[in-house]
Amino acid sequence: MRGLAATAVALPLIFGAAACGGDDSGSGTDPNEPVELSVFWWGDDSRAETTKKVLDAYHTAHPNVTFVTTFQGNQGYLDKLSTQAAGGNAPDIFQLDDNMLSELAERKVTLDLTPYVEDKSLDLSKFPESLAKYGVVEEKQAGVALAENTPGLIYNKTKLQELGVTEPTTGITWEAFIAWANDVSKKSGGALPGTMDPSADYKALWVWLRQQGKEFYNGKELGFTAEDLTKWFELWKGARDSGATPTADVIHEGNSSDAAKQLVVTGKAATSWVWSNQLAALSKNTKDQLGLMAYPGDPKGQWARASMYWSGSAKTKHPDVVADVISYFVNDAEAAKTLGIERGITPNLDLRPQVEATLTDANQKASLAFETEITPKFGAAPTPPPKGHAAVRTLLVTIAETVQYGKATPAQAAQDFMSQAQSKLA
Repeated sequence: MRGLAATAVALPLIFGAAACGGDDSGSGTDPNEPVELSVFWWGDDSRAETTKKVLDAYHTAHPNVTFVTTFQGNQGYLDKLSTQAAGGNAPDIFQLDDNMLSELAERKVTLDLTPYVEDKSLDLSKFPESLAKYGVVEEKQAGVALAENTPGLIYNKTKLQELGVTEPTTGITWEAFIAWANDVSKKSGGALPGTMDPSADYKALWVWLRQQGKEFYNGKELGFTAEDLTKWFELWKGARDSGATPTADVIHEGNSSDAAKQLVVTGKAATSWVWSNQLAALSKNTKDQLGLMAYPGDPKGQWARASMYWSGSAKTKHPDVVADVISYFVNDAEAAKTLGIERGITPNLDLRPQVEATLTDANQKASLAFETEITPKFGAAPTPPPKGHAAVRTLLVTIAETVQYGKATPAQAAQDFMSQAQSKLA
């Protein structure tokens, strides 16, 4: 538990939208009445420090608003938040990602921020349109992106230069990419497979599906067929058979490891399939220089994803203040500079140049430059994943590994996935 000590001092708060949560005590009676908000997120000490700095700055501007803050690691975060919500004690403001948003929104845990967005007291007009919409669940603004990212293919520039292999570039076809990875494997004498096998990676599959005119989800159902998934598994079986990827045991290691131990930094593959904003974190775990590109195929298959959201509690007593605090995080220039890109790229396009000017890390600059360059090429955002998405992700890994280990054919595995996945979305 981390508390923010702040003195309650009178200062008017002006909010444009009508309350749509609790009774907003003080709203319409005494605008100077003290307001205390609880704020909950996951992350390390560095994220906690920057988050609390922004909350301190908000308090300085609005002294009658104080915050009680709590943060923890990601493990167990959703369970704790769900328990609090079930008991009617959800924090006033809490952090979510797209694995969590739909589930809590459908359970009516999240505050409907739509009125504030519509009257622009919570202004999302400077966001990429798809990023703003990626917080909408059942036609309600359930969350606001704290930061943006998109899938990113990170490759080892140093090793490629040593092997005399040209760097891959955004827009390369899937087949050409696999041929490129095979070339890396051959030129290294098999010591460095060209790419991690992403057949178990839901975001790689999702991008590939969008490039075929489909989606991972259609509402609360899968948006693709067993035939589609068979083609995906066959694509990567061919890559494994040709030597473009590591062996099944090493692939499993990549499937089960966090970002710090991805194969591109452990030296077991020349590329890893991650998120674009993870370039800086991965670079800390290798002496080699890393590069960043979009996933293969047409970049329109990618979209502006909310790496994390702020959501408010549907039962907060201060919905107007909650909306204003969220607006401060995403629209205030000083707040943006304080937050940097630790959670992802600044969602407000107008503020990105100001944030970029504060960055000193070359990899952080590269991530921001990549996101800025690719944003105009994004396709329309899908709806956030439905409840059960986390279970579907886990199932995809399990099923894909049966193909990777040769225990099932692509067609058998695809049928197994389809027969089990829908029940997890019910």
